[in-house]
Amino acid sequence: MRVLGVDPGLTRCGIGVVEGTAGRPLRMGGVGVVRTPADADVPDRLVLVERGIEEWLEEHRPDVVAVERVFSQHNVRTVMGTAQASAVAMLCAARRGLPVALHTPSEVKAAVTGTGRADKTQVGAMVTRLLRLDAPPRPADAADALALAICHIWRAPAQDRLQQARLQQARQQLHRRRAHTARAASAASAEAEPAPARGAAPLASPARRTQRTPKDSR
Repeated sequence: MRVLGVDPGLTRCGIGVVEGTAGRPLRMGGVGVVRTPADADVPDRLVLVERGIEEWLEEHRPDVVAVERVFSQHNVRTVMGTAQASAVAMLCAARRGLPVALHTPSEVKAAVTGTGRADKTQVGAMVTRLLRLDAPPRPADAADALALAICHIWRAPAQDRLQQARLQQARQQLHRRRAHTARAASAASAEAEPAPARGAAPLASPARRTQRTPKDSR
């Protein structure tokens, strides 16, 4: 599996590509940052983010795109920029028919370091160790993008099993509802049939015609 992780942001949008499967050594396919000037208009900055992500998608051809799920912060302006960049990443993936996975920062930290409260230094150190790099990727946005990709590779099998279990449960519930509906319809049909009136004589069956044979004459 080849995953392109995106740590969304308007000023710095971290991009990282990781290949591998759960339970086996992982390999970094590439890492970098898409930058936009802070003094540019937001629409122009989003165009630059889109172009940068498109270049990474075209070069690395990932199987899935993992994007950090945006959560509320005290700085509304920062949240808006992050959400806009996140939407651009999802748009680029959807336009190519690629599945998109969203992971919260706590999920990523827990998957990579074992604790959802790890700081960026700990995340960078674990990313360096897991991918067997010489040094932690810089800036931290790049390391976070790689952590997103690692998180998805490790969590994807469990998520697939959970999804299959949910689908199976939904099918069973649908089957039970259909069976219940069929039984209710059958009972309603039986109640709707008219019952015979009390004291009414049963209908006589038509008498059989008997054919008399003349006696043999002597």
